[in-house]
Amino acid sequence: MAINRLTFKATLAQVSVPATSANLGPGFDCLGLALEMRDRYAAQVLDDPIFDVDLSGEGASELKKDKNHLVIKSMLRGFEHMGQKPRGIALRALNVTPHGRGLGSSSSAIVGGLALARSLVHGGEALLSDEDMVALATELEGHPDNVAAAVLGGATIAWLENGVGKAVNIPVHETIKALAFIPSSTLATSKARKILPESVPHSAAAANAGKAALLVHALSHRPDLLFTATHDEIHQQYRASAMPKSLELVDRLRAAGVAALVSGAGPTVLVLHTSSEIELEEMTRAAGEEFVSMPLEISRKGYLQA
Repeated sequence: MAINRLTFKATLAQVSVPATSANLGPGFDCLGLALEMRDRYAAQVLDDPIFDVDLSGEGASELKKDKNHLVIKSMLRGFEHMGQKPRGIALRALNVTPHGRGLGSSSSAIVGGLALARSLVHGGEALLSDEDMVALATELEGHPDNVAAAVLGGATIAWLENGVGKAVNIPVHETIKALAFIPSSTLATSKARKILPESVPHSAAAANAGKAALLVHALSHRPDLLFTATHDEIHQQYRASAMPKSLELVDRLRAAGVAALVSGAGPTVLVLHTSSEIELEEMTRAAGEEFVSMPLEISRKGYLQA
């Protein structure tokens, strides 16, 4: 295969990437939703073999500040896909998405890195499409649900086809909003996955398949069906031991008829709603002091280039 000789741009590239919520109840590893809370990244190609990383915001003191930073690794994978890696990269990142809370912080970094790489190459749009980006991001993340929403925005259905990540966008009804209840505790996705059983009852799998299909319709056309459509039987209950307060809050809200669910691997609890300010205040009081409530719009766009 011929290797593309790239022409790198000398200017600074800037992108923002939304937070994301995966699963949305029954759509385990396939449904995702982009939320209007954006991490911001800026990068420039360097002539010297230097990886200069400056971070601020969430996780700034814990994350790596060299070529092993996830944004840098993703940029290099994007450059490799297009045909040539630069000698060095300067990266600046402002992280606002909480880390380890089930809101797609790693997907933001991966998609941000790929988008930066494309922006820093003349003709990059022709060499790295959004479809390519979903596939590469899935390769880096290990599953496609969060990264698909970060690329395409809105709600997404994602799947693996011969091991390659694929996704399509679902338009979200204009009245639907989100309310996140974010705890101070964290939960690694890898740990949350290990808790899950190898198999689930056929009846539970069938129920979730039906609810996931219904949720696609509810998100697009029938917000009144969100409560019914967000019921899950195959993953949330098994993770209760790792985040008991989150599951207690989900149960408490759902007992009141609220479409509450665990966001991704947790422990954030997400509510999908069309509620009034008064109703949101009641939900926040129900959550108590264990959670910080954050009203969020649905992000109609995925990553954005400045």
